[in-house]
Amino acid sequence: MTELITSAANPLIKRVRLLGDRRHRRREGAFVVRGVQPVWQAVEAGADIEVLIVAPELLRDPAAAMVAEREARGVRVARLSGELFGRIADRDGPAGLAAIVKRRLAGLADLAVRPSSVFVALHEVANPGNLGTIIRTADAAGAAGVILVGPCTDPFDPVAVKASMGAVFGVPVAAEAAPGEFVRWCRENGIAVAVTSGATSGATSGATSGAEPEPAAGSGSGAGPGPGSRSAAGPGSGSLWDTALPAPLAILLGSEGAGLPGDLLAAGDLRLRIPMTGTAESLNLAVAAGVLLYEAWRQLRP
Repeated sequence: MTELITSAANPLIKRVRLLGDRRHRRREGAFVVRGVQPVWQAVEAGADIEVLIVAPELLRDPAAAMVAEREARGVRVARLSGELFGRIADRDGPAGLAAIVKRRLAGLADLAVRPSSVFVALHEVANPGNLGTIIRTADAAGAAGVILVGPCTDPFDPVAVKASMGAVFGVPVAAEAAPGEFVRWCRENGIAVAVTSGATSGATSGATSGAEPEPAAGSGSGAGPGPGSRSAAGPGSGSLWDTALPAPLAILLGSEGAGLPGDLLAAGDLRLRIPMTGTAESLNLAVAAGVLLYEAWRQLRP
């Protein structure tokens, strides 16, 4: 049994706090996972777990038994007092389980492309909660991967990891800094690109790429309507319900604030629009992605 850690000055506690910073996560290729379900999914996925962090007075079976089994297999386990664990937790009433996991983003070349593959690609997504939710939905809908195009928020941000509920270990997440390289990869692999925003001459300012207005890294002051927007029609747009989706497919969504830029819109093989009723001007980005992914699954599932 390892010694109980009670001091916030302990090097492990300092490391957990440092990993809250994106630059530190990128430099070390590691991030923190909190909660029983996300940590359990990391274990089941065979993730490279550096250390399991446990508060024995808080953790209950079957999670406690899982930790004991991992420890017997040689995984390092650090035990904290309940009070100290509460100080590094992300919510009140923590379950007493966290982990530091070693992982780096994949590249496009790491993604497997099959005849029925569906990818969701996100251009300059800025909100980690949206990103985590999309990763969770992509996993649930059987997507082949999530692709981050251009400068995006970090999928290993604590907010994104929490929102993914462990799905970050279940679906490949790749990054490509250059949008042109993403398009080239799609062409080389026979992947149709479905773009999901397109401006019209009378577009309502503030309509977004399927999202409520939110600040987006690198976005301009103009906003482009999205798939779940009343002004998203544009040339060549088709209602999602009336469009036969090709496969393999990459569904490309724009940032929360600005939508897709013109060059990426022009690169699309088809444009999609989610029908809307009621008074809402647009859908949240993660909600729009979910609708699109599930319709793709409905149409293209083997």
